[in-house]
Amino acid sequence: MTTEHLDEKHIENQQLDDQNLTDQFDETSPLSKAHTLSEALPFMQRYDNQTVVVKYGGNAMGDEVLAKSFARDIVLLKQAGVNPIVVHGGGPQIGAMLERLQIKSEFKDGLRVTDRPTVEIVQMVLAGSINKEIVSAINAQGGKACGISGKDAHLMIAKKLEKRTHDPKSNTTKLVDLGFVGEPTVMNPHIVEVMIQSDLIPVIAPIAGGLDGETFNINADTFAGHLAAAVNAKRLLLLTDVAGVLDKKGSLIEELSLDQARGLIEDGTINGGMIPKIESCIGVVESGVEGVAIVDGRVKHAVLLELLTAHGVGTLLGAVGAA
Repeated sequence: MTTEHLDEKHIENQQLDDQNLTDQFDETSPLSKAHTLSEALPFMQRYDNQTVVVKYGGNAMGDEVLAKSFARDIVLLKQAGVNPIVVHGGGPQIGAMLERLQIKSEFKDGLRVTDRPTVEIVQMVLAGSINKEIVSAINAQGGKACGISGKDAHLMIAKKLEKRTHDPKSNTTKLVDLGFVGEPTVMNPHIVEVMIQSDLIPVIAPIAGGLDGETFNINADTFAGHLAAAVNAKRLLLLTDVAGVLDKKGSLIEELSLDQARGLIEDGTINGGMIPKIESCIGVVESGVEGVAIVDGRVKHAVLLELLTAHGVGTLLGAVGAA
C-alpha cells in the first residue's frame, strides 16, 4: 500500500474516531440513545414492580410542554414495569375559578379558609377539570389513566384540620378555623392496589370524605405522603417550583439523611415554607417509604431523570446511598 493510501486510510480512521466521539456527546445520535438506555437499566431493575407515588403540581401543570413531558414519563414508567400513582394539586386553578365566580376568599395566617361554597368549587376543580385534564394527557401518550379522588371506595377518610398558632406577645396558642380543610385519619388503599396491579394508572384528586359525609380539601403533599405509606411505595416524588433543598450558599443538596435534615432545620438553613414540607417528608420516611425526593418540576422529564439516572434533579431525603 502506498504512502498516499496509508495517509488516506489514517484520515478515514481519524474521521470515524471523531464521529464516534461526536456521537457520544450528541444526544440525538443512536449511540447516545443506546448509552442512555444502558445506564437506565440498573435503575429500572431497582423499581421493577415497585410503586412510586408522584405529587404533581406547580408550574409543571400549567406549562403545555412540561405537562406533555410529565405524561410521557408516567406512561414510560408503567411500560417499564413500575407502578406509578399520581396525586395532583391545583391551588392556582382553584383561585382562578373562585375569582371568576366572584367568590371572595378569606385567609388566616396565609392559609385559605375553605367554607362550604369554596369547598364545592375546590371539589369541582380538583376532581373535575384538573383531574380529567391529567387523565387525558396520560391517555394521549398511550397510557390507561383513571381519575379518582380520596372519596372513591373510602380511599381516604379525613377530619377537620386543627391548625394552631402561637402568639408570642401573649404567649398563648389559639385554634385557627380553616373551614373544610382536612387531615387524613384513615387510609383504605384497596382501590389503588387493584388499579396498579392492572394496566391502569391512578390519578387522584386530594379530596376526602368525613365520617359525617363532609367534603374536605387535603393538602396534596399530605395526601401523597399518607398514600405512599399506605401502599408501601418505594419512592415519593414531590414535584415543586424549586430546585430542591439548598444550602446556605444557595447550592442544591442532593441527598439528606433524616438527622441531617433535622439539623438543617435547627440551624436555619431550611426555613419558611420548606420546613413543614421537610417535616412531612421525614414522617413519610419514618412510616416506611424508602425515600422522598423533592424534585424541580420545571425541568423537562424530571420524573425520569430523578428515578432512572444516577444524579437526579432534586433532593433525596432518607434513602442516602440506597441501592
